[in-house]
Amino acid sequence: MAHAILIIEDDADIAELVRMHLDSMDFDVEIVANGTAGLERFALKLFDLVVLDLMLPGMDGLDVCREMRKAAHYVPILMLTAKSSELDKVLGLEMGADDYLTKPFSVPELLARIKALLRRSTALANNSENDGLSGMIRRGNLEIDSEKHQVRLDGNTVELTAREFALLFCFASHPGRVFNRMQLLDQVWGYSYEGYEHTVNSHINRLRRKIEKDPANPEYIQTVWGVGYRFSEPS
Repeated sequence: MAHAILIIEDDADIAELVRMHLDSMDFDVEIVANGTAGLERFALKLFDLVVLDLMLPGMDGLDVCREMRKAAHYVPILMLTAKSSELDKVLGLEMGADDYLTKPFSVPELLARIKALLRRSTALANNSENDGLSGMIRRGNLEIDSEKHQVRLDGNTVELTAREFALLFCFASHPGRVFNRMQLLDQVWGYSYEGYEHTVNSHINRLRRKIEKDPANPEYIQTVWGVGYRFSEPS
């Protein structure tokens, strides 16, 4: 079955450009020109991915993203924007976007990111179906629910960005396995950003601050010096 993709973009030329290339990949594509209508369409159909513009008439992309993250099902969101500042990027990701692309963008890069998000989403779904625990991973006082994209520590919900959740789930799905930075970029980001290995470090540091009682002496995400990182194995 073809992947269903919702494009929420008020620039008709950009929307049609994206649609044309996604149509050529046999995706089922729908276009909506404003945030309110996009949310209404999102509520009526189960999409596999949303391409969401940040600057929209009426309800902007951040508000749309926030509302979509309240839905029972998790759908990857790729945010498009003319804003390029680091603050805008971080804000978009904190609101729940899975990835971020600045206009003007390269069409091959856009397609690569869409395919990477779909691969990751499919992998999460397959893991949930096959592990016999409905996608729930438990390690000590930490619970990771891949179906709901929720994490709880000592019974309390931990607020993670989409990328932080994907990183944690990648680790927790392979306890004891050591990942180097390039492997994590490939596994979690879906493709390698040359020269962006430091991105992995910053995400792991933020993740440790959220789930570790003592981030300097982590219980869950451990450093293997000179190699990379691993998730602790069950004792």
